[in-house]
Amino acid sequence: MVAAYHLIWTAYGWWLPNDPRGSMSEGVAIERIAELGPHHYGRKVVQPSSAALRDFYDRADGVLKHELLRFDIDQVQLIGRAFDSIVDARKYTCYACAIMPDHVHLLIRKHREKAEEMITNLQEASRSALVEAGHRSDDHPVWGGPGWKVFQHSPKQIETTIRYIRDNPIKIGRPVQNWPFVIEYDGWMPGRPPHLR
Repeated sequence: MVAAYHLIWTAYGWWLPNDPRGSMSEGVAIERIAELGPHHYGRKVVQPSSAALRDFYDRADGVLKHELLRFDIDQVQLIGRAFDSIVDARKYTCYACAIMPDHVHLLIRKHREKAEEMITNLQEASRSALVEAGHRSDDHPVWGGPGWKVFQHSPKQIETTIRYIRDNPIKIGRPVQNWPFVIEYDGWMPGRPPHLR
């Protein structure tokens, strides 16, 4: 039984189909991107060095249609405020959120909307906020695609994912992100009182 969704998506141009870390893409459709390196389906067991990853994206920046950009601290805050407005308006229950320089993680409880709708709503609001604030031109994509979801089936899985999301900024030397729209997980499962895990 699905209790929550771990929603993940990248900023434009990041985690390409032939990313040296591996990807969930079936292949590489664009020839100039395919030339950057071989495709590997799934996450590689042996991960590339930071230098190899930087080299790949330095080369990718030269072949992508738009400039490869990262979110700075101010833009992260702006995206967070846009997420806050959507979480409030759509009545999502959010257990964790990390807005990284090049991707996003959210953990949202099962809702009447599908995970794909949630991602679309969050992406559209945050894109509009960045464009209106002058951080992106109207023709520069903000997000790299529709993202993906990981179903969460148990309190243990949800708690593990919350820790993973919370620790994401720490891994790159940024502080833990505390968002007003994130609430503490209380053990909720569909059809089960919170105290019965």
